Amino acid sequence: MSDENIGKRLSHEIIRGLKSVGEPSVSPDASQLTYTLSWIDHDQLSSMSQIIMKDLSDESESQFTQGPNDTNSKFSPSGNYLAFLRPIQMPHMPASSVISESDRSKVTDDPTIYRQLWIIPTVGGEAWQVSQVEGDVFSYTWSPDSTSIAFSARIKEANSTTESRAGTTHITRLDYRHDTLGWKDDWRFHIFSANVNSKETTKLTHGNFDDTNPVWSPDGSKIAFISSRLENRLLQSGTEAYVIPNSGGEPQLWSGLLGGIGALTWSPEGDRLLAIGSEHPGYMVVWQSWLYVLNFQSDPIKITTDSFRPTVSFPSWGESAELRWQQDGDILLLGDHRGETYLYQVSDRTGTARKLFGGGCQSNSLALDLNSTIAVIGSSSPNVPSYLNYYLLGSEPKLIGKIDQYNQEYLEQHSLGSMERTTIQRDGVELDCRLFLPPDFDPSGKYPLVLDIHGGPNGAFYDSFSACQQLLSSNGYLVLAVNPRGSSTYGNAFMESVIGDWGGQDYLDLMAAVNQFRERSYVDSSRLGVYGYSYGGYMSSWIIGQTDLFKAAVVGAPCTDLFGMYGTSDIGITFGEAQWSSNPTNPGNETLHAFAQKLLSKSPITFAPYVQTPVLLLHGESDFRCPISQSESYFTILKRLGKTVELVRFPNCSHLFLRYGHPTLREEYLKKTIEWFKQYL
Repeated sequence: MSDENIGKRLSHEIIRGLKSVGEPSVSPDASQLTYTLSWIDHDQLSSMSQIIMKDLSDESESQFTQGPNDTNSKFSPSGNYLAFLRPIQMPHMPASSVISESDRSKVTDDPTIYRQLWIIPTVGGEAWQVSQVEGDVFSYTWSPDSTSIAFSARIKEANSTTESRAGTTHITRLDYRHDTLGWKDDWRFHIFSANVNSKETTKLTHGNFDDTNPVWSPDGSKIAFISSRLENRLLQSGTEAYVIPNSGGEPQLWSGLLGGIGALTWSPEGDRLLAIGSEHPGYMVVWQSWLYVLNFQSDPIKITTDSFRPTVSFPSWGESAELRWQQDGDILLLGDHRGETYLYQVSDRTGTARKLFGGGCQSNSLALDLNSTIAVIGSSSPNVPSYLNYYLLGSEPKLIGKIDQYNQEYLEQHSLGSMERTTIQRDGVELDCRLFLPPDFDPSGKYPLVLDIHGGPNGAFYDSFSACQQLLSSNGYLVLAVNPRGSSTYGNAFMESVIGDWGGQDYLDLMAAVNQFRERSYVDSSRLGVYGYSYGGYMSSWIIGQTDLFKAAVVGAPCTDLFGMYGTSDIGITFGEAQWSSNPTNPGNETLHAFAQKLLSKSPITFAPYVQTPVLLLHGESDFRCPISQSESYFTILKRLGKTVELVRFPNCSHLFLRYGHPTLREEYLKKTIEWFKQYL
């Protein structure tokens, strides 16, 4: 790489070098825009964020709130106030999750930091705290008259089924922990309402359930929300849509037999609900979903096809991108198609979907003004980590502005790889491939190639920014990212082809892609590496047990022993039984032993004796999704067999720590990855 012609190579410090923008909100009159700016403080190595206010008439910007970690701002329908989340110290309440002024004298001296709702006038001034709950506030929504806010918060229930005494934990239920959230104990998500003026907080839902994503009806009389209340909730990952009066009461089921609900909004008349949902009770709605119209005590009406997948939040308790049902019957929403995101306009009568704009990116946030004249979309593209585009809607939508300035200096100083997108054919099926080229790529040269494998297995690679892909590319590696069978955003049949067949057709798809690309003149076929995280970790460890083609493997948070994962993962039952098409209670004519053998036959650990590739295992110690025992077992077997293998443990890190973990540990993950490939490729 010639330093005279290009910028500096990327290093693992890319984590602290980049900033992100997201969580846009547009004022009702389309005159103002707010968003969250996030970055890593270089001195303290901690995450920071602030809310920025932008005047759309003169394009001026200013920091609007003063907290070091303010996020998720939303304009009130009146336009007079801006709500946002701010973490503060909350006192510990031994008997109640709701804290009133009269309770202040009863608290202990054990304060904990929780995210609470705050309000500030849009003309400026002092902010004040609105919510008073002992727990983190997540999703929230303004009432139509701007007097109240309904929100979801994770709080402790008085009656726990997971007992703790003298440092021990007595578990009586299956769903006793959840990755990233940790030990569930007696913690549950519930819906609350907070009065903006009196600051009174009222708990609206109760029971041993998780209730999230509240949405007010247009007249303010009802609140719809997402929950999992059916009897099979411990065995399936489904969610339902419920409605309660604005003062609370018995929830009414509106979603019928739909297996999963990921987002909700009301019809303009307030008599129906629009839902992003799934027909498969055992699947997570994030993988494949459709639009449904819900009427109380009627069957859901499906109005979209597999032509695209409506975008929902991940994790499920977070804010989903805005879903807008307009007076004319048109629906505005983000949707994914073949690894790209678009703004769609869908008719509630015909289900006809029209792409308004997008493509070449992955988007996860959408904000609209009251009359849907302006749309603001938060996105990422292969060479731009984070940006906001805002569009003027109408018969001919057009781009009118962009917020992408925060990373310009860093990107000018560091060289990024370019992306080539192409397709291959295998067995009559077209497969999307993305090849990242080094910044100084010369087709007459020779380059090592790393196969990157996505998670899921029903995830997908997008036209989006990846720190790991860009790090490898900037350091002289070709990076091949393939969406094999099983990937989402290609329709339900394509996604379901991996069900019950982990390491089957998707493995053949990946190897077909590698074999085609290694024939290119600039690929050094003697220097092939493989990398993956989560299901990508499963596939990378599976591949090296099937072939000795790869000279180095970096395996992140894998599942290597499916039978062991079944009993130790937080989703071993709900996700595993659906994915593996088997369970120990009703395996057909099989015995329990046969069930175990079936899972072991699809487990990478079974094929450890055939591994010839040097393996680096990277795993968080607090991973409940793919527990670290999966890497420990694999490491032990490989080491005992005399293979080249190392294991790096990341303390206090969940399965999602590459997104939410401490920046130092995220940097160390990237550092170890690039060092391993430099050593063996």
